Amino acid sequence: MVDNGIQVIGTATTKIGAQKISQNLKKNGQGIILNIDDSIEMNHCIKNIYNKFGKIDILINNAGICHDKLLINMTTKDWTNVLMVNLNGVFHLSKSVLSSMIKNRYGRILTIGSIVGYTGNIGQTNYSASKSGLIGFHKSLALEVANYGITVNMIAPGLIKTDMTNTIDIKKYKKYISKIPMKRFGSTDDIAAAVLFFISDATSYITGQTLHINGGMYMN
Repeated sequence: MVDNGIQVIGTATTKIGAQKISQNLKKNGQGIILNIDDSIEMNHCIKNIYNKFGKIDILINNAGICHDKLLINMTTKDWTNVLMVNLNGVFHLSKSVLSSMIKNRYGRILTIGSIVGYTGNIGQTNYSASKSGLIGFHKSLALEVANYGITVNMIAPGLIKTDMTNTIDIKKYKKYISKIPMKRFGSTDDIAAAVLFFISDATSYITGQTLHINGGMYMN
């Protein structure tokens, strides 16, 4: 996005994470600390961004956590924490930018969901519920703001090479690969390309949609 002339504000939960984002963005943006599970902090953060930059044209919801357990072993905290970040966080951040986008009659709201929101997964009832909830949220919000030049879409990745998937043992890896027609995990570049597509003016007539990027593992 930086290469496309967009001023980027990236968020992290730690000071070190925010510093790394700032170093990568250099003069084209900055990293800031933001805890998605704290609505008061989120509102304060958004106000600071408006004060510094004047407006927010694009919101990309990319924060997410998981606390995987079979439901019979899952605690209320395991359930609540995942929904607080993955679903409630998207609600608070999306709501915080809407007034300005409506006033400007332009906006792009894009959320990174998950294939699990459509397929479910053993040990992820909380995670699946949070990602499934995003589907209805985005369809409804898309209808509410379509007349103001605001698009609301989702990307649902399958298995992507990240620090999280790098810890998968060989047995699980082979099991997952057997379910992917392309016989490989996706890359973060695959997701980044889709993000650039959705936030561009080329998608001004696309809203309320989910783009599945999973190598054929799930076809809607």
